[in-house]
Amino acid sequence: MCHDGQEWFVAPYGVRDWVHNARAAGEAVVRRGRRSRQVRLVEVSAAVAAPVLAAYVRKEPVTRPFFDARVGDPVSAFEAEADRHPVFRVENPQVSGRFED
Repeated sequence: MCHDGQEWFVAPYGVRDWVHNARAAGEAVVRRGRRSRQVRLVEVSAAVAAPVLAAYVRKEPVTRPFFDARVGDPVSAFEAEADRHPVFRVENPQVSGRFED
């Protein structure tokens, strides 16, 4: 998702395999259609993640049941959830017009 001019990966359903992989590798290949890009992922602190999580819950209503904090709650409510919903800042994206194996 984009927030404040920055791209983020959010784990709305909690810590899943992709989160473990991102933590271990610090990078990922993101694919959409025929385009792919290599990105570096940096996990951010709860304080940095909180406003991103608040924006995410507003933007993606289908994920709201997985959060204790609700739309309109103070950012501090989302900061308390950051350990359950890790957030990664995308850095140095590389774009390619083909799939990468």
